[in-house]
Amino acid sequence: MWVAVDAMSGDYGPECIVEGAVLAVRELGLSVSLVGDEQELLDLLLKFDYDTEKIRVIHSTEIIGMNDSPSIAVRAMEDSSVVKAVRLVAEKECVGVFSPGNTGATMAAALLHMGRLPGVLRPPIAAPIPREVGSPVLLLDAGANVDCKPEYLAQFAVMGEIYSREVFGIQNPKVGILSNGEEDKKGNAVTVKTFEILKKIPFNFIGNVEGRDLYGSGRDVDVVVCDGYTGNIVLKATEGLAKSIFNVLKNSIRESSFAQTGALLLKSTFNAVKKRLDYAEYGGALLLGVEGICMIGHGSSNALAVKNAIRVITECAKQKVNERIAARIMEFRSVMGETI
Repeated sequence: MWVAVDAMSGDYGPECIVEGAVLAVRELGLSVSLVGDEQELLDLLLKFDYDTEKIRVIHSTEIIGMNDSPSIAVRAMEDSSVVKAVRLVAEKECVGVFSPGNTGATMAAALLHMGRLPGVLRPPIAAPIPREVGSPVLLLDAGANVDCKPEYLAQFAVMGEIYSREVFGIQNPKVGILSNGEEDKKGNAVTVKTFEILKKIPFNFIGNVEGRDLYGSGRDVDVVVCDGYTGNIVLKATEGLAKSIFNVLKNSIRESSFAQTGALLLKSTFNAVKKRLDYAEYGGALLLGVEGICMIGHGSSNALAVKNAIRVITECAKQKVNERIAARIMEFRSVMGETI
């Protein structure tokens, strides 16, 4: 199972991406196709020991930048690293693609070249959010679809439930709708209608959940659905809050010698907390519902994030996540007519 990696689009160039690919090969035995400037990538690979049968380089001459218009760039820059990586999946040479570059460009390339799974109305971005204990909560949509219909959210719930079960190993994932209260009739017109649809689907739907439930301090939930506008705000606010808390903690420790002594004693605890909250542990966010596996990484993805992205993509392929999503979507469509 080869995984295509856009090696040129990250914030820090291809160094970290190449290192992450090597880690995936050395530690996990996975196979990686690095897409980018051939000579530059080969020169970087010379720094590492790895199984040369498990990494191949696909040459590309263009890079889509973070500020480029996604729809225009994807069509105009066919030899860009992200487009060529996506096309490897579309042409069945790779099972999935990872890119830490322009999110819009990755989505546009995936939709243009890979297409949607049968029956899928809108592919969502599924972002894992760490919580106090256990596996992360899966939030979707985290930014792909700003305006959503109830049918879209219902499909997001179906996709997220399958992902949570097959990749995170949760036997019977609890599914909820992000709302401004737990009561059945809370929320706007879209969430109220979505509630009515999800009640008819035979999975573990627990109703409305609130923002605090995402982090494990309220109701127990595994999959939370919302429109992409709300989801992206939640995701960015969560990242910002976590960073601020660690910065406040570090600054407070620096101001006191007693605190510095205590911090040394608690170093292993702090490292464990940091590891639990680190996005790199999950690789990135999957664009579910496309014909192939597409993971969107953080622009500042480090080697650990790249390695884990390749791991998750391979796990999704092994667990046949896309096949299960397509089957469930068609199953519910036949049962419920055109509602979903």
